[in-house]
Amino acid sequence: MAPFPLPLNALFIKAGVYAIFLAIGFGFGYALEVSGFNDSPRLAAQFYFKDLRVLKVMFTAIIVAMVLIFASSALGLLDYNLIWVNPTYLWSGIIGGVIMGFGFIIGGFCPGTSLVAAATFKIDGILFVLGGLVGVTIFGETEKFFEIFYNGSYFGRVTLMDTFNLPAGVVVVLVVLMALFMFWGGEQLERIIGKKDLSKEPRLRYVGAGAILLAAIAVMLIGQPTTSDRWERLMPVKGAELTERKYYVHPGEVLKTFHDHKVEMVLIDVRSEADYNLFHLKDAINILPEEIPAHISEFIAKPANTIFIVMSNDETAATEVWKVMVAESVHNMYILEGGINNWLTTFGTAFEEDFCAGIKEGADDELRFEFTAALGSGCPAAYPDPEEYELEYIPKIELELKRAPSSGGCG
Repeated sequence: MAPFPLPLNALFIKAGVYAIFLAIGFGFGYALEVSGFNDSPRLAAQFYFKDLRVLKVMFTAIIVAMVLIFASSALGLLDYNLIWVNPTYLWSGIIGGVIMGFGFIIGGFCPGTSLVAAATFKIDGILFVLGGLVGVTIFGETEKFFEIFYNGSYFGRVTLMDTFNLPAGVVVVLVVLMALFMFWGGEQLERIIGKKDLSKEPRLRYVGAGAILLAAIAVMLIGQPTTSDRWERLMPVKGAELTERKYYVHPGEVLKTFHDHKVEMVLIDVRSEADYNLFHLKDAINILPEEIPAHISEFIAKPANTIFIVMSNDETAATEVWKVMVAESVHNMYILEGGINNWLTTFGTAFEEDFCAGIKEGADDELRFEFTAALGSGCPAAYPDPEEYELEYIPKIELELKRAPSSGGCG
């Protein structure tokens, strides 16, 4: 497993985590201040194409961070699945961007730069921050009236790779090229409209542009790790634990966890739709193995107290899906021991005459119980009464430290 991002809450006490956040915030604010972002006329000048430093500084930060993130991921140092990506709320995002843009033009600051100006005791920055706090208060008190629109058009974690179906490395190169073209175009606007003498600009900027482009090309050539690559890195440890059957959970423990309100249990049934319709556990969701990758982000975003149980008719298909999900950084993953066939053998005997038309021989991962009808979760065996069973088993489920993406971003 990639060592980064670090689980700060586990490595440091709460005060230590806050100190790290404070240091990062101070560094970010200092970078904005030395870039001249505490001066509202200078910031507003970008909208008149006279001074494009905001474009240059922010896009430089974006492409440098992007190249470093995907380079670290390519080298196995960073788990990109655990990086927070702001979810997309399309229309509310567009409207919010328009409102912020007007505020930026009128006031000369965005929320982040206004804090930098306020920290240097600029009166306009302080007033902008106070106005922002008033706006936040008004929004908080009125959001309930337009909650449907605000939370509507939700697309989840969407990236350029998803949208254009391109490899991450290709997207990195294209974004860097776009940024460099914008830098060049911005300088031409500064020269024509702002009457800026470009001969006084440092020539070292060309070296930086070339270096970031070469780094982006290197990221593209190396490529991002596939699920198979990620599993290969984990296999020496996780493979041995699978052999020891550390993650195969007895049906009795699954039934007990059903009634444990301290945890959220997600049951993932990877069988065919036909088998799922014949019988499945209460609240189990049917996801075919090939559809699992599309749900990874959703699973990673689940609360830290979530337990995942994957099941097939026996164990083969479920084990393969377990490997994929573990490789993609879904924590607290377990497999139903013996699959649905074992579950029915354990809990279906008392109801056999009511729903079972017989038991047949079958190949591996085939349903060996024949049903009188497609009962789904309507059969009592789908959610047995735990008080009627006294089962002996070795407990396997324990909540593992979860390093999930946490929200963040720049205001």
